[in-house]
Amino acid sequence: MSTPPSSLAKAKWLKKIQWDENGLVPVIAQEAGSNDVLMFAWMNRDALAKTVELGEAVYWSRSRKKLWHKGEESGHTQKVLEIRLDCDEDVVLLKIEQAGGIACHTGRHSCFFQKFDGDALDGDWHSSEPVLKDPSDIYAAKPKKTP
Repeated sequence: MSTPPSSLAKAKWLKKIQWDENGLVPVIAQEAGSNDVLMFAWMNRDALAKTVELGEAVYWSRSRKKLWHKGEESGHTQKVLEIRLDCDEDVVLLKIEQAGGIACHTGRHSCFFQKFDGDALDGDWHSSEPVLKDPSDIYAAKPKKTP
């Protein structure tokens, strides 16, 4: 039987983290093999405790105000290989293996696919990564099971 995240949230190692005024910490997900930065998200104590417990990334969705197990809808889970804390103890880095090679809800490998080109007066953002899978195929409505 696993320990409930709410109990784990009181663990000594979680107290070291400098949580913000909302009880959150920024989290960077970095692909272990390529070192690509795949995404940025937030965690609360329960999300980080659940991440350690499952070995897969669980974030805090600020818009939905609930825990979000990465890949719960898309299948693109993140296996956590290593967790690091920065020198100021206020940013978490997850070294992960990205299931399916897609981390972004746009169907791309990384959420950081927009690259700035040009100069300060005449620059713009351009997509630097292809869509690997159409998001409508990733998040297609699943048929409801009948009892």
